[in-house]
Order: sequence, then C-alpha cells, then structure tokens
Amino acid sequence: MNKGEFDFIQELLSGCNRMELPEPDDKILDTLFVYFTELKHWSRRINLIAKKATDREILEKHFLDSLTLLPLLAKTGSHLLDIGTGAGFPGLVCKAAKPDLQLTLVEPRLKRVSFLSHVTRKMELDDVRILTCRAEDEDKLVSDGGYTHITSRAVSEIRNILAMSSRFVKPGVQVICMKGPKWEEELAAWQESGNSDFFYLCSRKEYTLPHFEGRRYLLIFEKVK
Repeated sequence: MNKGEFDFIQELLSGCNRMELPEPDDKILDTLFVYFTELKHWSRRINLIAKKATDREILEKHFLDSLTLLPLLAKTGSHLLDIGTGAGFPGLVCKAAKPDLQLTLVEPRLKRVSFLSHVTRKMELDDVRILTCRAEDEDKLVSDGGYTHITSRAVSEIRNILAMSSRFVKPGVQVICMKGPKWEEELAAWQESGNSDFFYLCSRKEYTLPHFEGRRYLLIFEKVK
C-alpha cells in the first residue's frame, strides 16, 4: 500500500469500534472491500454516488451508515425490503455483514440494476432478489413478500416513506427511516398530515459518524395494533 493510500478495511474496523457496531470478521471485510472497489470503478461510468465523494465519505456515509441497521436485523429469518436502493445502500452492506439475511432490492433505473446484479455476483451473495420496478408496481413487488423490515434512503420525507410502505406492513413489520437532524420537523409534518393513524413511532436510535458532524437517527415505525 502506498503511503497515504486509504485503508478501507482498517478505517471500517475503526469506525465500527467508535460507533459501537459489531466488528466484521475477515470474510465480511473482504466482501465489503469488493463492494467498495466495484462501486468506485463503476462510478466512473454511471451515476451511483456523488462524483466528488472522497473514500472516507463513501466509507462513512454509505458503508458505516448502512451498518447501523444491523442490530435491528439481528433475528434469524429477517427479510429486508430496500426500496429505491440505488447503488445498494443500505441493503447490500447489511447482507454482506449478515449472510443469512433475506434481501429484496427495488430499483427502477436499469443502469443501477446492472451494477447491482454485477456486484452481487462479485460479492458472492446468495438469496438477494433484485427487482426493476417502483414501490407501487404490485405486479412485480407483491404486498405479501414476507418482509420483516422496510427501508428507503431514496425517499426524503418520513410521511412519504410511510405512505409508500403501508401496503407491505403487517403487525410486527418495522419501517426504518434513516434521517438527519431535521427528523423532528418531518415527524411533525407527518403527524399533522392526518395520516398518522396507521403507524406509530416505536423507537429511535441516534449515532454520529466518526469524521462528519451532525447526528444521525434511525426512526422505527410499526403498524398500529
């Protein structure tokens, strides 16, 4: 390694330690490094992440940020539905770190689907379903898919994420909203919209990325009983 070269694996381990996340084993680290390498390579040709993103930004804002979902997916039999996954975040990172996780990725843009198919093969991941559609496409994305968790980094507003997720949610299924410091404003807007009878906020987790300012939050919603 050249002097000053970014050491993805060591920085990932350091970040997990600082954020009190489970430490990945060697196989997981190697798999995530394949993902990181392929992501950078493909990003030269198609729009996957911000063009000017540094290696550290990619590591923290995509990989470490995605790993914060792991404690919520700890149970055996978890099935994550990642809507509008783009380059595969957070779903593929969670799958790499928890190989027994069932994963359904939903992405309407064909170039990104090509990347997802390619990188899933390179990472040697099993039990990953990639659907080329949108959340409302009931022919391809059935409501009763056995999902235990639903997330979407592509949808900005809490009320929109919950509205989009409502047809997939049964008792016990969790919708995970990954938010920044304006989460309270978004939550208030959802509560004022008149559509807050179907879901309730059952828990909230907060964390900070090692080198970037601003708190991050996971807001976990469930169906009202």
